[in-house]
This record gives sequence, C-alpha cells and structure tokens, in this order.
Amino acid sequence: MAIFILDILTTAAILFVVSAGLLVILGVMKLINFAHGAFLTVGGYSAYITGLAGLSPWLSIPFAAAVGLVGGLIIERLIVRPLYDRPLDAILATWGLGIVIGQLVTLIFGRGVQFAPSPISGTTELLGIDYSAYRLIVALFAVLLAAGLSALLKFTRFGLNARAVIMNENLARGLGIDSTRVRGLTFGLGAALACAAGALITPLLSVDPNMGLPWLINSFMLVMISGVSFPSLFLASLV
Repeated sequence: MAIFILDILTTAAILFVVSAGLLVILGVMKLINFAHGAFLTVGGYSAYITGLAGLSPWLSIPFAAAVGLVGGLIIERLIVRPLYDRPLDAILATWGLGIVIGQLVTLIFGRGVQFAPSPISGTTELLGIDYSAYRLIVALFAVLLAAGLSALLKFTRFGLNARAVIMNENLARGLGIDSTRVRGLTFGLGAALACAAGALITPLLSVDPNMGLPWLINSFMLVMISGVSFPSLFLASLV
C-alpha cells in the first residue's frame, strides 16, 4: 500500500513538472504551445550531452533550462511575435516548430535510443519500504517548483505585470506595461521549464527524438482541465 501511495504521489509530481511550462505560456499568452513536447526532447538531449561531456548529472537541469530560455526567447521573437494578431496561425506555427525541432534532433543524434546518467541511484527507506531515491527527488523538485512559480507571480514585478496582462491586456498596456516584453519573457520561461523537465525525467526513461510526444498529450489534457492554476494543475496531475 505504501508503494502504491508513493507511486501516485511521485507520478503526479512528474506530470506537474512536465506540464508547468505549458501552463505558464497558456496562462499569460493565451497560446497553446504545441512545441512543448519538442522542448522536452531538447531537454532530454541536453542531459544526454551533459553526460557525454563527463559533467555532473546535476548540471543537466540548469544547462537544459538555459538552452530552453535562450531558444524560447529567439523563437518568440522570430516566429511567435509576428503572429500575435493571428492566434490560430500562432498555434499552428508552434505545431510546425515542434516537427522541425524533432527532425533536427533526428539529423544530429539519429533515431536510436540514448540514455542519460542519473545524478543519484539506489533506494532510500521511507514509510517502512525501500523506494527510488531519484523519484523522491523529482517529487521534492515539483514542490519547490510550485512554490517558486507561485512566488514569482505574487512577489515580483514580472509577476505583477504578468497578472495584469492575464486579467486585461489592453488595460495593462494603458497603465504602461510592456505586454510584448511580458509575452517574450513568458515564452522563454515556459520553454526553460519544459527543457528542464525533459532533463529531469530523462534518468527515469530514455532519450529519443519522439520522447516528448506522449508528454505533450498528457500535458495538454492536464492544462485544459486545470483552469490555468498551479494548485488545480497539481490536483489534476494527482487524479
């Protein structure tokens, strides 16, 4: 019974981490980022590259986040921003972008399955049983991520501006808030979260050019029923 409970909690944590980036972009930009799965894949290969370089596996997550942030900012500026007035085209553009990224990954790394090293192995005793130490770390990371994102939105200037854009973008612009900059930073943050999540879950799975697709479907369904709220997203992930 204890294993069953821990499996539920840790799987919910994994789903939350994987979906958080998609929720951030949808909440602020009202945009469904169908390239989310591709960003997860990029994060997975970032962890793989970190391992090939002989660096500590703990560095794979910040490295993947940095790759996602830079890539997200560039993509938002060149591809998404010109389509703000055509939201359907913007959604289709992210879908096409996901396909392009997937093909680029295939050209660079091939179609074979790769593996990334885990920063920690073995089990730890909890609730009287031995349980995967890394899955417990992922669950802790999910809690810290939820707290960090909530603090970002509630206690920072960026969060204040983002909430104003969410509530009424036209009014926010009238108050002098640069909604275009908020959108750009939001897309970069969402991409960074997605890549970091890909690197985080890779030690539990494997890496291949299509690894992000199943997670994209799961994330899409969770975000659609969560009402663009982090507590609701965690509840949906738990259910």
